[in-house]
Amino acid sequence: MSKFRNLSQNTRDTLVKTFSYYIMHILVASGVAYLITGSLLTAITLSLLEPTVQAIAYFFHEKAWQRRAERRKDRDLESTASLEESRVGA
Repeated sequence: MSKFRNLSQNTRDTLVKTFSYYIMHILVASGVAYLITGSLLTAITLSLLEPTVQAIAYFFHEKAWQRRAERRKDRDLESTASLEESRVGA
């Protein structure tokens, strides 16, 4: 558990969000799979396999969007600094 505490707050939030999404997805997927197949075993198997893969993909998708936002913020800061330098030099 101490490794979890050492993660950045942003990463912890993403992991918690990912886990809650995973649980919700399992419940929805098992209900849909049961309605379609009529088999509880098949429904549970399908509902565990697909959301597990989706949860992993979602985590990396979320991190990619965070990196994109950080790059945009950095680019905006550089642009602002460049404008300031051109004003001072003029």
